[in-house]
Amino acid sequence: MDILDIADLHHIYRGHEGETIALAGVDLVVSEGEFVAVIGRNGSGKSTLAKHFNAILLPGGGRVLVAGLDTREEALLWPVRQMVGMVFQHPDNQIVATVVEEDVAFGPENLGVPTAEIIARVDASLRQVNMEDYRTHAPHLLSGGQKQRVAIAGVLAMRPRLIVLDEATAMLDPIGRSEVMNTILRLNREEGMTAVLITHHMDEAVKANRVVVIDQGQIVLSGTPAEVFSQYELLEALGLDVPVAAKLSILLAESGLPLPANILTAEQLVDELCRLN
Repeated sequence: MDILDIADLHHIYRGHEGETIALAGVDLVVSEGEFVAVIGRNGSGKSTLAKHFNAILLPGGGRVLVAGLDTREEALLWPVRQMVGMVFQHPDNQIVATVVEEDVAFGPENLGVPTAEIIARVDASLRQVNMEDYRTHAPHLLSGGQKQRVAIAGVLAMRPRLIVLDEATAMLDPIGRSEVMNTILRLNREEGMTAVLITHHMDEAVKANRVVVIDQGQIVLSGTPAEVFSQYELLEALGLDVPVAAKLSILLAESGLPLPANILTAEQLVDELCRLN
């Protein structure tokens, strides 16, 4: 089943200096259980696209269906937003309580969930992000990666069907990024959570099931990480980095080394080169 079905999506920002076309006819389908990474240079439209997933923004043209619900219908906004949880770049902007467990409970409380169920959800959500030992801590004393995991737990406590991370690792150090990515990968692969990751880190995108490249408000490339990153010349022309291992393996293969076409990480490249000896 498709959790997201987007057709001919357009969006224009209007300001004092005129109009800016952010999305110009996007078609995208995300199925239940997928992990999709959306990449693109700054200003490409990827964050604007993400904000349409739970009706923070509404289509200027085209449509967005969330599990069959049309985001343009005002009466459906509440159920749409319950199904799609958003995690943003700055975790401090999403944390509202002075104790971790109270923050995770905030969303379910506002949904009117019974107290016993809230307690169960808080326990389960903190366990899902490996933050049980920090339930009574003050969020402002946590690291960036820990804060973002608390923000994810707060989203999970509302039981969404899709979690969207909009540049959620952009402000984190490598350790924090790794913590958040490991959490999302575990949720997706072990618990079947559907996830969409908006990122400019290519080493994160290679871990997705599918990579979507957006530029000037349009999708220009979509496929498995191996398929997308094999198009390194196109990606570089779009101002995007390419995983070094992926590009190097392609160049080595073109020079005559019998390397497979799906190498994406340094570890994979080293393993394949060792097999040639």
